Amino acid sequence: MSQHVPGESHGMQPQDEPDLLRDQFRQLLRYRGMIVLGVVLGLLGGGWIALASGDEYIASSEVTLRQVSLDPFSSGSDATAIKENIGTERQTAASNAVAKIVADEVDHPEDGEKLQHGLQVTNPPNTLVLRFDYSADDPETAAERSNAFAAAYLAYREDKSKRTIDNMVEAYDDQVKPLIAERDALDSEIESLGEGRALESALSARSSLSQSIGQITADRAKLQALDTTPGHVVRDATPPAEPAGPGIFMLLGLGAAFGVGLGLLVAWVRLVFDPTARSESDVVRALHAPVLGTLPRTRRPGGLLATGRVAEEYRSMAFRLAYDQRFADRRRLLVVAPRGSIDIPAAVSVNLAASFVEMGHEVLLVEADLRTPSLSARLSAADGVRPGWARTPARGDGGWPTGLQIPIDAGESGAFDLIPGTRVRNAARALTSAPATQLISEADAPGSVVVVLAPAVLSYADALALADRVDGVLVVCDPRQVHREDLARIRELISGAGGTVLGAVLHSHGSGEPDAGGRGRSGRGGGRGGARGDGRGGEAGAGTGVPAPPAEATGADYPADSRAVRSSRR
Repeated sequence: MSQHVPGESHGMQPQDEPDLLRDQFRQLLRYRGMIVLGVVLGLLGGGWIALASGDEYIASSEVTLRQVSLDPFSSGSDATAIKENIGTERQTAASNAVAKIVADEVDHPEDGEKLQHGLQVTNPPNTLVLRFDYSADDPETAAERSNAFAAAYLAYREDKSKRTIDNMVEAYDDQVKPLIAERDALDSEIESLGEGRALESALSARSSLSQSIGQITADRAKLQALDTTPGHVVRDATPPAEPAGPGIFMLLGLGAAFGVGLGLLVAWVRLVFDPTARSESDVVRALHAPVLGTLPRTRRPGGLLATGRVAEEYRSMAFRLAYDQRFADRRRLLVVAPRGSIDIPAAVSVNLAASFVEMGHEVLLVEADLRTPSLSARLSAADGVRPGWARTPARGDGGWPTGLQIPIDAGESGAFDLIPGTRVRNAARALTSAPATQLISEADAPGSVVVVLAPAVLSYADALALADRVDGVLVVCDPRQVHREDLARIRELISGAGGTVLGAVLHSHGSGEPDAGGRGRSGRGGGRGGARGDGRGGEAGAGTGVPAPPAEATGADYPADSRAVRSSRR
C-alpha cells in the first residue's frame, strides 16, 4: 500500500493563497446577518445625523492683505513679509479680539466666544488671501456674520497700525521738544555773543541741533504719511441658496458604506474566533485529506438507501475511492463520525456499499457499532439472495460477531451482506478478536469490498481499534458543527493508531439525513425487523438491533450455488 505524506498534496502551497483568500471571503458572506445588521445600523446612523444636525448654510468672504507702507503700489518685500506672517494673521482673524468687535456690531457683546464657533479662517495656498467661512442654520445670518468678521478683522488690523503710528509720533515729539528748547536757548546766546571762537562754537552746536530736529521731524512726517490700509475685501459673502454638507442621501450612502465595512469587520472577527470548520478548505487543511463528496441539502423520503441526486453523489464517491491507490489494493474502508450520532455515517456506509455493488464488487458491510446497533432493523433483507463469496462468519468469544450474516436488498444496485452489530460488555475486545479480524480480511478476495461502520471517533475508542485493520478511514461530518481542532485530533488519533484518513464526506443539517423505518431502494421489505438472517422470521433486530442467535444463521439458510446467485444478480 502506497504511503501518503500529509500535506504533500493537500497542504498549503504558495500558489494556494489566492484560493485561500477567496475562500475566506466566501466564508465572510456566510455571516450575512451581521453584514445586514451593519448596513441597517449605518443607515440609521446616517439618517439620525442628517435629521439631528438640521440644515447648515456656509457663506464665504475673502480679504486680500497688504503691508503698511509709504507706497500703496509697492510689492515684493512687503508681500514676502505678509507670507511669512500669514499664519499669524489667520490666527488673529479668528481671535477673541476680532470676535468682540463683531459681537459689539450685532449688539451681543456677551456672545463673542459663541460667534467664533461658526467661523473658519483659511488661507488658500500661495496667496495673500484670507477666506472667512461662517456656518449657521440661516443663510442670511451666515452671510452677515462672514462679512462682519472680514470687516472686523480689517478694522482691528488698521486700528492696531494707527495706534502704533500714534505711539511712535508721540515718542518723536518727546524727543524733539528738548532739542527745540536747546536750540532756542542757543539762538538767544548767539545774539549776545560777539565775533570770536565762542560764536563759532555756538553756531556749530545750533547746526547740529537743527539737523537732529530735522531728522526727527522727517521721520515723524513719514510715519504720519504711512498708508495704514491693511487690505481689501475682494469677495463679499452672499446668502447661500442651498445648505452645505453631504445632505441626507449622501449621509445615508456613507452610513451604508460604513455599515458594510462594520459588518465585514464583525464577520471577520467572528470568523477568526469561530472554532468550527466552516468550509471544505478548512476540513482539507485539518484532515490533510481531500473532500470526496458533499451530500446535497435535501431530505430523502425513505430509509437509509438514497435515491436521485444523493445516490449520484454516493456513486461519485465510490468511483473516487475505487481509483485511490491507498484503497484500491485491498478495499477495506472504515466510516466514522467525529462525535455524536452516527445516523448519517450509517447512511454513507450503506449507500457506498450499494454503489460498490453497482460497480461489480462483492460487498460486506460490517456494523462495528456494538453500543447502539440498528442497521439490521433499518434495512430490508434480500430473501434467497446471497453473494457467492459470502460465508457464515465465526462467532467471537466476546459476543460479536454473532455468526449472523444477512443479505441486504439494495434495490436495482443488487445485494450485499451485512454483519450486524450487537451489544457486548467489552467492545474493544470484541473488535480486536480473531473472528473480527477474519471478517475484515474478507476484502482480500478478488473483487470484494469490506465497509466497516464504527462509533464516533472522539466519543469511543472503537474506531481506533480498527484503524490499522483497514486501508483507509472516511470521516463524515458537518463542517458547521465540527471544530477544526476535533478534525486535527481525529487525524492524529488515526495516524497514531496506524491508520490513514482517505478523505471526508460533508453534509449539513437535513442533507442525506436518514429516516428511520423507511423503505429501501427497491421498495421491498420491512423497516423494523425486516432484515433477518434466517429468511424465516423471528425478532432479529426488532427494535433493539440485536440479531437472532447465531445457531439460526447457518449456511443451509442460503443458496449454495454461488454461480446461480451471481448470474441472477448480474
